[in-house]
Amino acid sequence: MSAGKLGFAARTYRHINRYRQIVTVLVKYGFGELLEQSHIWQYLEIGYRFVSRRRTAQVETLTTAQRVRMALEELGPTFIKLGQVLSTRPDLVPSEFIVEFTRLQQQVPPFPVDQARAIVASELGHPLEEVYARFDAHPLAAASIGQVHRAALHDGQEVVVKVQRPGIEKVIATDLDILAHLAGLLEKHSAEWRLHRPARIVAEFGRVIERELDFRTEAAHLERFAAQFADDPTVYVPKVHREATSRRVLTLEYVGVTPVSDVAALRAAGFEPTVIARRGLDLTLKQIFVHGFFHADPHPGNVFVLPGNVICLLDFGMMGRLNRRGRESFADLVYAVARRDAAQAASALLRLTALDAEREPDELAIEADLAQFIDLNIPARLGDLDFGKLVQELFALVRRHHLSIPPDMVTMLKAAATVQRLVTQLDPELNILAVAEPYLRRLKLDRLRPQRVWREMLNSGGELLQLVREIPGGVRDLLRLSKRGRLRIGFEHRGLEELLETHERVANRVAFAIVVAALIVGSSLLVQSRLPPLWGGIPLIGLIGYVTAGVLGLLLLLSMIRHGRL
Repeated sequence: MSAGKLGFAARTYRHINRYRQIVTVLVKYGFGELLEQSHIWQYLEIGYRFVSRRRTAQVETLTTAQRVRMALEELGPTFIKLGQVLSTRPDLVPSEFIVEFTRLQQQVPPFPVDQARAIVASELGHPLEEVYARFDAHPLAAASIGQVHRAALHDGQEVVVKVQRPGIEKVIATDLDILAHLAGLLEKHSAEWRLHRPARIVAEFGRVIERELDFRTEAAHLERFAAQFADDPTVYVPKVHREATSRRVLTLEYVGVTPVSDVAALRAAGFEPTVIARRGLDLTLKQIFVHGFFHADPHPGNVFVLPGNVICLLDFGMMGRLNRRGRESFADLVYAVARRDAAQAASALLRLTALDAEREPDELAIEADLAQFIDLNIPARLGDLDFGKLVQELFALVRRHHLSIPPDMVTMLKAAATVQRLVTQLDPELNILAVAEPYLRRLKLDRLRPQRVWREMLNSGGELLQLVREIPGGVRDLLRLSKRGRLRIGFEHRGLEELLETHERVANRVAFAIVVAALIVGSSLLVQSRLPPLWGGIPLIGLIGYVTAGVLGLLLLLSMIRHGRL
């Protein structure tokens, strides 16, 4: 086994059973070819014979997206959460996968209340009875990360307590380690997968789920969001009880709310769906264009209403941020698309996206595609606009030209599309672009305010002055290094990995063949010398050499056949 294999085996010895489970499930759902592309068998020789190589007959009738979704569900919480995160990234995943990932279900049984009570007491540093006057035994809800219990504080306030599932951090850490290794192998051995940058996706997912595992992050999100809308009577945010909140425990004010998804039930309860729709849309636009800090998962299960048609959002684990430059570039793009100006839309899109370092964007081709995009997706009556379809087509255009939209911008567009579907359900006649127009106009006019222009000029002048100050010192350092003979210029070679890997494989096989040939020659000399001990008149040592050479030669031949390099 190579040093790389030994290093991997030592690093993941405690994960070997989980690794075998993951590989078995992938093969079961027809992804054995993916494993072959990653050359995983070279690194998992220890468990190769214990991995089931059978795929179910059922998968033959399913689409690739369906098989991926089923595999994620069977692999458990980490992979289900990965699918849910990818469902918010249509810039990375085709639309058919997005549809399947939004159907991911978590069939997670609740864990015993005794464990929940022990975790709360350990995290808060006090016996549970000192913190809560009542702690209900039956959870309100259970998910892969944690479960929620209703409780009451000693001052009589009704609260809900979110408790992290025991052992979940260790499970997720193990799965992330394995995912990172698989992604690295795919990038190393497959040029096609290298374009999708799976290692970057896994790293980004790791950061997302790490934040979600720390309930203090959600508490901070709640408090910031509440401060942004403290003066808005149409929005309500539950209060965080910091004295009963830690990394694994979150205590929030209990709020009796009504789900927003059932329009008939809202009307029966005395609510006004049209008012709720307008307030929900205003809330979303303020989050995006005014504050730049927004709820990243506003699906109907997280949006509720209180008496007086007050909007109440829950589950602040996933939030997005947009800086001013991003908000302004997006506003420019929306304006250009609404005016059917493909040239300005292309310019705004290029400012909004990150370019692939290895490709120069074809601006004329982007402009032509945007012109067709506008013709196909912008109706004559803007009130009939399907924002969800518009976002999907935009992401397809971006992928086609190898552009990259910043993750928070992608999250915002996905969240906005979700809100649009909800708003349309509540009030089909509401013109979303007409409501958004004042926010867009205000954002564009803000750039022309004398105070801002003057501030930006001062900032630019200060940066230029700092650069002028640093230039003499930088030149002096270069001259000093050159005089001492220590000036070095580094070059980066790209695209040589496959060539080097091929050369290494050829060298290894040549060395292996030389060893086999040496065994044959040496054994032949021993046979000719008639050196005892003899077996059937043939020197036994020479005979062993022949057998060993034959076995090694056969192994070399099988390896070449298995990897298609005969």
